[in-house]
Order: sequence, then structure tokens, then C-alpha cells
Amino acid sequence: MVYQHTIPKPGELSEAGKRVYKEKLQAILEPDHIGEFVAIEPDSERYFLGHSASEALVAARDAMPESLFFLARVGYPAAHKLGGGYGVRNRLD
Repeated sequence: MVYQHTIPKPGELSEAGKRVYKEKLQAILEPDHIGEFVAIEPDSERYFLGHSASEALVAARDAMPESLFFLARVGYPAAHKLGGGYGVRNRLD
């Protein structure tokens, strides 16, 4: 069976996912699940927890293979940190 998605406009999925997290899930999840990952299907408000991003997404895709998910890290402003850096730059000269 082939599933067809209506591709959301840029930002729609993340806005809906953030709204569900803040309004419905934050108070439920933060007391006991800080640092875990949550995959949220915004239309149904179903969510799936995992100790890694892939664990949460695999559980979500197994349960709802036709859906798109918003990924968050419980208690953190973002699921992943981009970039990085070093405290001291190493030079070859």
C-alpha cells in the first residue's frame, strides 16, 4: 500500500508539534522523562518516547507508518545541538 502525505508548508509541522508539546505533554512528561526523546504526531496528539531519537522515531513509525512526526527532547529547547567547537583552537604553525 502506498501512502500519500500532504507535505506541510515550512514550519507547520514544527509549530503544531511544539504547540502539542507545550499545551498537552510538557507537564506530563517533564517530571519523569527529562532528556528522553519524544516523537509527536500533531494531528492525533499521540506521542512515542525513546532514550534516543531513533528509538522514539522507530516506535512512532511502527505504530503510525503513514504519519509525519515532530521530534523533541523532553525538557530541552531543541532535540539536537548543531555545531560545536573547541575551547582552544589547534594550529599547525
